[in-house]
Amino acid sequence: MAINVNTVYQTVLTILNKEQRGYMTPDEFNNVATQVQLEVFEKYFEDLNQQIRVPQTDMNYADRVENIDEKIAVFKTFGNAVYNAAAVTTDKYFTLPNTDAYGKSVTLYRIGEVTYKNEVLVQRLQRNDFYTSEKSKLTKATETFPTYLFENNYLFVRPTTIQSDIEVEYVRKPVDVVWGFTVGSLGQYVYNTAVYNAATNTGSQDFELDISEQTEVILRILMYSGIIIKDPQIVQAAAQQVQMDEINKKS
Repeated sequence: MAINVNTVYQTVLTILNKEQRGYMTPDEFNNVATQVQLEVFEKYFEDLNQQIRVPQTDMNYADRVENIDEKIAVFKTFGNAVYNAAAVTTDKYFTLPNTDAYGKSVTLYRIGEVTYKNEVLVQRLQRNDFYTSEKSKLTKATETFPTYLFENNYLFVRPTTIQSDIEVEYVRKPVDVVWGFTVGSLGQYVYNTAVYNAATNTGSQDFELDISEQTEVILRILMYSGIIIKDPQIVQAAAQQVQMDEINKKS
């Protein structure tokens, strides 16, 4: 379950206005909320890396590795890479998919497995290994054991006879958070509950993070809001609480 953008915004405003400390406009909130979502999202990978090294409980709900991977799973998708036969470079390459298999326009965040014909795993190599391996008949790539080099957001695949059927599994970037609104009769902002439409720039887009992250999201937004309204007490209080939560999660 995702985090409702209106719940977060109203909570932030309530805390800020409790002692008349200041106000955060919708545009300021949207920018900060999108930044905070990316911070929490990126932290998933760091936390997963740390937890993999630690013995886990055999209770499903308490297994931290499974819980973190479940949060990342929302952003996992796949799509077909497109062969660029007209590339001016010596090596022809595949461009990464910007539309996934479900027809959604997405931005690739981290690349995962690459497969050929949906059945053969393509091995990723670094530049030196990618080219030197082609010099020996024993290590030269074949359609049964293909390899690829990932540079500059391009996939260089060996053997060069492979010019189609390359599928990429990847983690996409979270969509930007939007607290949409209409203007009421008194000039006030009225929350727009409609699903966000990028073409018309109307409606709202919830956070894509798991609902369990709501407290941390609010605290991190408050930390930034303290900078916006120039209130160091809010920054300090929110930062301390975020740090305490981080210690509790990893202890």
